Amino acid sequence: MPRVHRIFLVVALIAASGPALYSQQAPAPVKVTAGDLTPEQMEQFLLTAKVVAKKKANKGVTDTIRATFSDGKIIHDAQIQTVDIHQTVFNGGRASEVNFRDTYRYNIGGYRLARMLGMRNVPMSVKRIIDGKDAAITWWIDDVQFDEVGRLKNKPSQGPDPERTAKQVYVRLIFDELIQNRDRNQGNLLWTNDWTLWLIDHTRAFRLGTTLMKPEQLIRADRRLLDALRGLTLEAMTKEMGDVMLKLELEAVLQRRDLLIKHFEERISRTSEGAVLFTM
Repeated sequence: MPRVHRIFLVVALIAASGPALYSQQAPAPVKVTAGDLTPEQMEQFLLTAKVVAKKKANKGVTDTIRATFSDGKIIHDAQIQTVDIHQTVFNGGRASEVNFRDTYRYNIGGYRLARMLGMRNVPMSVKRIIDGKDAAITWWIDDVQFDEVGRLKNKPSQGPDPERTAKQVYVRLIFDELIQNRDRNQGNLLWTNDWTLWLIDHTRAFRLGTTLMKPEQLIRADRRLLDALRGLTLEAMTKEMGDVMLKLELEAVLQRRDLLIKHFEERISRTSEGAVLFTM
């Protein structure tokens, strides 16, 4: 074979094999779940992965974007929230309030506070700049079977382990009192296929009120959660949350913490420890 023909043949073979070689060296990103990553890996992903697709989330009144993130190796969806509203008076009918705030900061604060309390059912949320705006980037929950509306319609609504389901609801009620979440609705209570309750969307929480909203609903408490509440200090919370939370917001959390501790201590004194406390 003439030399020039051999050169063209080699070039043709390289061109033909190029896509195959490239696909072996750079495989497509793999979709992961929360259980596939350590907290450190998940945080790094949310902080550095690139947005490869966006769409408006279906639910909620706050402008929320559901985005697909990829770092070239793994891929997963996350929620982007940039809302940061402060109004002296918010006119919302029955929901009207003074010193109204609706801010991405509280999604991050809610996650970090839950972590301090040993709770693992508030999705990770990190602070990051997206399209020139400060934002909360929150891990999108996998394997959701329904929200609270769907659970209550489900028969049986307590799932395969009614006691575990009830305990999770009691924990949720305590957490919502602690962060004074006046915007909790059934659409931001998600139940995954393993019947774990996930608490999402806290942009309208962390009010400054120093009374409990619905103490009559606070019937039982997790022992470990109560111990963790007792251990909260302004110093520790400032270290963990000070970059996204104001001092007066943290002080209000601690005032409500004191009310929660008092509430359950009084319930125990009226009944018994066994009737009030449980272990998850």
